[in-house]
Amino acid sequence: MASFEALHDYIKSKNNFTKFVNSSEVPQTCKSEPCMLGVDEAGRGPVLGPMVYGIAYCPISQKEVLRTLGCADSKALTEEKRDEILLKMFSEEEALNNVGWIAEVISPNYISNSMYRRAKHSLNEVSMNSAISLIKRAIEFGANITEVYVDTVGPPEKYQAKLSEIFPDIKIIVAKKADSIYPIVSAASIVAKVTRDHALKVWEFHEGLEMNHKEFGSGYPGDPLTKKFIRDQIDRVFGYPLLVRFSWSTAELMLQEKAAKCTFEEIDDSTTKKSAGTKSISTFFSPKNEKRRKRHKFFEERYLTINNVFE
Repeated sequence: MASFEALHDYIKSKNNFTKFVNSSEVPQTCKSEPCMLGVDEAGRGPVLGPMVYGIAYCPISQKEVLRTLGCADSKALTEEKRDEILLKMFSEEEALNNVGWIAEVISPNYISNSMYRRAKHSLNEVSMNSAISLIKRAIEFGANITEVYVDTVGPPEKYQAKLSEIFPDIKIIVAKKADSIYPIVSAASIVAKVTRDHALKVWEFHEGLEMNHKEFGSGYPGDPLTKKFIRDQIDRVFGYPLLVRFSWSTAELMLQEKAAKCTFEEIDDSTTKKSAGTKSISTFFSPKNEKRRKRHKFFEERYLTINNVFE
């Protein structure tokens, strides 16, 4: 990954209705020397677009490299400055030899389905699971991680205790506003923010919309362009394009106002249980050796499954 063009091509090669990971090579020094690792995210609050979790890691002895790159509180940096720093991480020899990174792009569709499914997963759970999986991935890749610094989700004490239980041999520090305290978390935050920005720039609408990213704004509910998108791009039957987190109250309220009303019948499970040896009605309609048909893309993208009340 040597340029933003390469980043764009990589993002466009992935399905934007689920989640995927992008990562650097692990520098050799990160395999041989004790390393610190930072974790942060971008895009928890927006109603549009993915949430991105990022990690960055480097040898503890080379922390000065982070300052040379300009890693600081990412919220205090301009978009141009963040782009510049990540581009250095992509291309400059000192950074390539000392700093590794991984980003997970979690789609709006994945987030909303996690929050709406029967065994619900809150946004905090989705966030923590992503952070944990990225730390594990860095370790599996061979990075010698001995210290981890995390920008908190929820109460920092509980989060730190959870991570310490999972990674007992690693020093864990979880703090509020960690990206303004620890340069390694700032680096992770830059990875996450820039990846999200560029994921929005190259977003491809499966629904056939021809729209530039500047037309739907930042994705935050207070953005006038985002408000206009939420108000205008609604289908009475199918709801919103996959860019929208339909579980957000901003979208839910608009769906209640403009979409067709839909009532789901409550099924009493106690009345649908079969007696032992009873065949399901579906067995009478399909040959025993019939090959399983591939599910249509529409259902895969929306994680829809068929629940047959006769079985």
